[in-house]
Amino acid sequence: MNDPLNFAALSPTTCADALGREHCMDRGIRELWPRIPRLAGPAYTVSCPPGDNLMLHAAIYRAAPGAVIVVQAGDADYAMAGGNVCAIAQNRGIAGFVVDGVIRDLAEVREAQFPVFARGVMPVPGKKQQLGTLNQAIVCGGVRVNPGDIIVADEEGIVVIPAAQQAAVWQMAQQRTDQDAAQSLADWETNHRAKVERMLQDLGFEPGG
Repeated sequence: MNDPLNFAALSPTTCADALGREHCMDRGIRELWPRIPRLAGPAYTVSCPPGDNLMLHAAIYRAAPGAVIVVQAGDADYAMAGGNVCAIAQNRGIAGFVVDGVIRDLAEVREAQFPVFARGVMPVPGKKQQLGTLNQAIVCGGVRVNPGDIIVADEEGIVVIPAAQQAAVWQMAQQRTDQDAAQSLADWETNHRAKVERMLQDLGFEPGG
């Protein structure tokens, strides 16, 4: 398996080219401020019942350094975490959060530059009265996430790379990155135009006029 840190060198768009739409979270889960640092690492998965954030608060003491805590929240009406929880997670080496829900204390989290991707911000905190799950399969942003899947997230979106496909995706994405770097825009335009025209012809397009 590749070192998860290597995936920080690859954009979600490049990874998505190798994976397809079904591995990309929906666009409602986004970076919470401009130019947020790219987030990449193995998923530590959490599910929380509606209105309750206990399991996320437990996860920050259990996830390994470098992990991305991925949360299936029960709703978007109560904050899953705030400034102190994010600060503790950051101090413990957690790479960041991806939350299918909301957080609070955005100014504190942004100032600390702790990467959080979520559906938004809500000042009301969740309660701590119910159990959910830790490090089991969840659904976040419409995508199934298993413990150890690689998460790559930045302003372009969030991609989930299944553990069994990490080596293949890394190889395909790195090849694409190298090809793009070696090709001038003029070369790309020539190849792109030829490809588009060939596709039009294959589909029977007849230019008018």
